[in-house]
Amino acid sequence: MTNAPFSQTLTAAHSDRHLLRALGAANAMAASVATDANFDALWVSGLEVSTALGLPDENVLGPRDLADVVTALGRVCDLPVIIDVDNAGGSAATAARFATDLGRAGASALCLEDSAYPKINSFALHREQQLADAQLMRDQLKALRDAAPDLVLIARTETLICGGQVTEALERAALYIEAGADAILMHSKDKTGQQALATAAGWDERAPLVTVPTAFPHLTGHQLAHAGFSLAIYANHLTRASLAAMRATAQHFTATGTFTAPGAPPLADVQDLLQIADRAASACL
Repeated sequence: MTNAPFSQTLTAAHSDRHLLRALGAANAMAASVATDANFDALWVSGLEVSTALGLPDENVLGPRDLADVVTALGRVCDLPVIIDVDNAGGSAATAARFATDLGRAGASALCLEDSAYPKINSFALHREQQLADAQLMRDQLKALRDAAPDLVLIARTETLICGGQVTEALERAALYIEAGADAILMHSKDKTGQQALATAAGWDERAPLVTVPTAFPHLTGHQLAHAGFSLAIYANHLTRASLAAMRATAQHFTATGTFTAPGAPPLADVQDLLQIADRAASACL
């Protein structure tokens, strides 16, 4: 791994069995919140960015869409930025472009998954995720490494999402490390968290292990670290919290005719908004 300091930070977490925490950030406001809450890194989620643009989470985003988000995040904080590139367009050539453009924009790491093109969200019920050929994933990892040698590469397998067994996920993970990945993410939608813990128990610790505990948020950071994970990505929680808050606020206004009636959801001050881009700004509201 060559992208200091994030590479060094991830390596140290792996050696010390310490858990780093990354928070999904699709805009500068989320990045500011993550910084103030002492998260270790930011995650640019394909789902969050697609949703913000009114697009389906199905390989519609291009490198420029993601690079614009990276640029915005970099305006307000200096946390390492991990980019969810999905299957990077389904070819080695498109993967190389993702790496080049996002590296120039300021990304610290890329997360590439082995879903077949076109992908679908891992938790979707309206269409099933399919696995890409493992050799294609290996070719894409090589293309990413050649195009942006300083980026940390996280290889994500959707084996468990597609109904495969833990042993199959571990086999793919080993192939991806051999192909040049720096860390492994074996994604799981098992709500108990036991499947994810089983992947950690079966992993030989040759490289850092990453988890996205969206389906099993009850597992604490201490539990994840004890299991052997080095990085937990809380991928979409701020967007989900924002959506819930916006709905509650709008519905309360519709019912009462005011944003200040008893029981109204709290609103940030106007000054809070100004200070996202300018910490020294002040306002009368």
